[in-house]
Amino acid sequence: MAYEITLITSMAISVLFALSLNFITGFCGQISLGHAAFMGVGAYTTAAMMKAGVPFIATIPVAAVLAGCLGVLVGIASLRVRHDFLAITTMGVVFLFVGIVRQQDFLGGEIGISGIQASSFGRIGFMAFCLLLAAAFAVFSLVIKRSWMGFVFDSIADNEDVSRVLGIDVSKYKLIAFVVGTAAAGVAGSLYAQQFRFVGPDSFGFVESVSVLAMVIVGGIGSVWGVAVAAAGLSVMPLMIQFVDDYKILVYSALLFSMMRWAPDGLAGIVNRSVKRIRRRS
Repeated sequence: MAYEITLITSMAISVLFALSLNFITGFCGQISLGHAAFMGVGAYTTAAMMKAGVPFIATIPVAAVLAGCLGVLVGIASLRVRHDFLAITTMGVVFLFVGIVRQQDFLGGEIGISGIQASSFGRIGFMAFCLLLAAAFAVFSLVIKRSWMGFVFDSIADNEDVSRVLGIDVSKYKLIAFVVGTAAAGVAGSLYAQQFRFVGPDSFGFVESVSVLAMVIVGGIGSVWGVAVAAAGLSVMPLMIQFVDDYKILVYSALLFSMMRWAPDGLAGIVNRSVKRIRRRS
C-alpha cells in the first residue's frame, strides 16, 4: 500500500508541475527550457524553512511567492526575445540556479538538504493534499483557458505582432503567464521536498526541465487533460521501468523528437482526431 501511495503522490506532483509549464508554453506560447529552476526554488524554500522549524503548510505560500518573483525577473528579461532565443534564455536560468545552489553552504551545497521533517498530514493525507492541489490547478487552468484571458493568450501565442495591433498589452499578459506558471511550479517544488524529504542541486537541473517539457508536448501543448495524463504516465515510468530511469534523458528526448515529428499536437490531438473519425463513420 505504501508503494501505491508513493506512486500516486509522485504522479500528482508531476501533474501540477507539468500544468504549470503548460500555462506558460501551452497557453501563451513561451518556450521554457529552465522550468525546473522554479520548482527548485520552491523545494529549497520549503526545505530550509522546515529545517528552521516552520510548519510545512506555512512554507507553501512562501515557496509560491519566491518562485513567482523569480518568474517576474525571468519574464521581464525574456520580453524582447522569442522562440529559440527565449528557449536559450530560460535554459540559462536552470544552469544559473544549480550553480548558485552548489556554492551556498546554508543550502547544503553539493550535498543538498536532507532529513526534512515529515508534515502532520500523514502519508494518505499528504497524497490527498497533492491530488487536491493538482486538481485545483487543472480546474483553474481550464477556467482561464475558456475565459477572455485564454483568448488573449491564444492570440499572443499565434502572433504577438498582430496582438499588439489589436491593442493587447502583450508584455503584461506574458508576465502574468510567467508569474502564474512559475508560482505553481514553486508549489510543486514544495510538495516535492516534503515527498522525498531531500533536495539537492541535481534534482532540478536541465534533465528535469526537458522531462517536464516532454510531458507537455506528449500530452498536447495547451491541452489541460492531455498534459495531465501524459505527466501522470511519464512520471511513473522511471519508477516502474529500470531502463527509463537509467536513460531518462535519452527516452524523453526520443519522445520529444517522435511527437514533434509525427504527432505535434500530442495525445490530445490523436484522441480528438480519433473521436472525429468515429463520429463521421457513425
